[in-house]
Amino acid sequence: MSDSPDASSRRPQVVILGAGFGGLTAAKTLRHAPVDVTLLDRHNYHLFQPLLYQVATAGLSPAQIASPIRRIVSRQKNVAVLMDKVVDIDRSRNEVVTATRRVPFDYLIVATGARHAYFGNDQWEEFAPGLKKIDDATEIRRRILLAFEQAEATEDETERRHLLTFVVVGGGPTGVEMAGSIAELAHRTVRRDFRRIDSTQSRIILIEAGSRILASFPERLSRSATKQLARLGVTTMTGAAVTGCDQNGVSLKDGSRIASATIVWAAGVVASPAARWLKAECDRAGRVLVDAKLHPPGADNIFVIGDTAAVTDAKGVVVPGIAPAAKQMGRYAALAIMAKLDHRAADPFAYRNYGNLATIGRKSAVADFGGFGLSGFVAWVIWCFAHIWFLIGFRNRAIVFLDWVVAYFSFERGARLITGDENRQSASTSGPERSKS
Repeated sequence: MSDSPDASSRRPQVVILGAGFGGLTAAKTLRHAPVDVTLLDRHNYHLFQPLLYQVATAGLSPAQIASPIRRIVSRQKNVAVLMDKVVDIDRSRNEVVTATRRVPFDYLIVATGARHAYFGNDQWEEFAPGLKKIDDATEIRRRILLAFEQAEATEDETERRHLLTFVVVGGGPTGVEMAGSIAELAHRTVRRDFRRIDSTQSRIILIEAGSRILASFPERLSRSATKQLARLGVTTMTGAAVTGCDQNGVSLKDGSRIASATIVWAAGVVASPAARWLKAECDRAGRVLVDAKLHPPGADNIFVIGDTAAVTDAKGVVVPGIAPAAKQMGRYAALAIMAKLDHRAADPFAYRNYGNLATIGRKSAVADFGGFGLSGFVAWVIWCFAHIWFLIGFRNRAIVFLDWVVAYFSFERGARLITGDENRQSASTSGPERSKS
């Protein structure tokens, strides 16, 4: 039996899969539309992913970057929220199939995002977790903090060096932010917390297979980011493809080996199974190939947006997989539905590039505004205010702002909690004899 927010309603039914940036923007844009909206997500919260790395490095707690979906849309009377897992989309019957029900739709917006990818080596995930969910962030935080604790306890100097070596794979914004944040944690925040180790001797290594980090930024800003990372104590290795990850470290294409207790994966993403659900063509990253109006072929009532879609807009611009782009696509999809209801044709989607930001550490960042680029302190200030502005809710904005002010002057991080299974050893600190770098 099909479920809907109001079985007696004859208003058009809009189903939105995913309450990320794109899906939530679409739902809000439909606030006054004569439709009933079902917002479906496997979690009960909206996650501000750009700050997830700060949870992973003990800068913020999960509750500061996540908000309950029901609270966000509680005043929007035409929205019903379902917490469920999508397993298929029945295009012939216009129904979303979940683990527990079938949800009918007149219009469907697919915004199910992406997760980290290991290029066919999924067995590496056990040793090198990625960063897409709160659970990922708290697991990485556990491994990082546990490495310091185990280094303090060991009598073996070789083991101590192994424990105090941190490897981040992938030189995009997430990898750069992770590496810089780990460096600040090790070299500033915890340096007075331990008696037997000198945390400032920690090695943080950022590995990038390409010729430079932050490849989506101009080369000048990429060079600036490399220098800023070096000042924080991060070693950047470019042109270094990873060929193996295990509990003792990483192997590189040139045959060398880096022994590390903690590996973080930030080297790539793969889209959700939306292409399989829709039986649509996809690119190598699993993103659905859509037209200039964000439709998969032959489905004018379905929109695919955000990281789930491979989009080239009406101007021929390849749309990047970033939050502002997802929000623009979410708004476009909602407005296109409203246009269809009014029997109007929507213009093709056109992406507006408002800039690209990446933080490196305290007072360190890069910002690209097309032909105008910034680096250092000014870019960092812009990054801070931009991210606070886009957080959901005044409370989260205020708390994060105060935490950052305190951290700026004290170098303190208040979320240094080792959570999870206390009896579970870190995957990177158990096993056979350590390999040497």
